[in-house]
Amino acid sequence: MKEEKKNLIVELTFNFALKIIEYVEILENKKKYSMANQLIRSGTSIGSNVREAQSAESRADFIHKLKISDKEAEETEFRLQLCQHSKNYPDCDYLITDLEIIKRVLGKIISTSKK
Repeated sequence: MKEEKKNLIVELTFNFALKIIEYVEILENKKKYSMANQLIRSGTSIGSNVREAQSAESRADFIHKLKISDKEAEETEFRLQLCQHSKNYPDCDYLITDLEIIKRVLGKIISTSKK
């Protein structure tokens, strides 16, 4: 049986999406519904676009889907920074740290894929 090679960015973004879901549940318990709704969309979209890129039809399509993931990461980072600096929001520093790693890996994959 062939051993499947791990895909770092797929793994990172999947785990990040799980953490976003948990954080959103905390926000909803605190009745922060608007922010929770936006974060669940952008935070899980990063991984779904990365996963979609795995079945890209071409190199250009692959790069395009990863760029969408990168844009979603930027949006998510903005929203998490709002939470980080707003009163009465739970700690999200761990999510920002994870997101910085994801953004670096995405950037490296995109730049390498362009060559």
